[in-house]
Amino acid sequence: MLEAHRYRYATKKFDSTKKVSDEDFNTIMEAARLSPSSFGFEPWKFLLINSEKIREDLKPFSWGAVNSLNGASHFVIGLIKKNITIDSPLVKHIIEDVWGSTLEEKKRHLHFFQEFQENDFKLLNNPRALFDWSSKQSYLALANMMTTAAFLGIDSCPIEGFNHEKAEQYFSEIGVLDTSEYGISFMVSFGYRDEVQPPKTRQSMSEILEVIS
Repeated sequence: MLEAHRYRYATKKFDSTKKVSDEDFNTIMEAARLSPSSFGFEPWKFLLINSEKIREDLKPFSWGAVNSLNGASHFVIGLIKKNITIDSPLVKHIIEDVWGSTLEEKKRHLHFFQEFQENDFKLLNNPRALFDWSSKQSYLALANMMTTAAFLGIDSCPIEGFNHEKAEQYFSEIGVLDTSEYGISFMVSFGYRDEVQPPKTRQSMSEILEVIS
């Protein structure tokens, strides 16, 4: 199991001649779909960018993605739903359409959700806090995507190196992003390395784990 984690690194140079199979990419996306989320509300959506024109258009304001855009087999934009509260259409959709339940049956669940947002994490009436909370959920899916890719011998690169405002404006202008509903959380690429993997360095276990008895 740990071998996949040792294999994975933020790949900077991809071999543009090698493509991830549809079967393997679908497995990666299934890992995202099955990922956990706070209260189970799955606040994410993913855009697979196959258009070469869009890839080129992204480069001027996506400095951290240029190497991926030049060579990665698959390039994905991770979106999150904005302003998720107990009154959100997403919450109603998840409870009724996904869980096959009713708002009345999930009254207790919704009560704890509201208490959590209002009192525990103080998210309500703060759009940025709500955005960041949803974005944190999407990073669970991102980690599962990259780890699953590593198990399959596929390389990846998580990307935050882009101008958030310009990226959202661009996707809004080309008609694929409703910024009143969704925001960009991350970018990520998948493909096959065309470089030697650098040594993996991390803090020691004693530095990161403190046992409280």
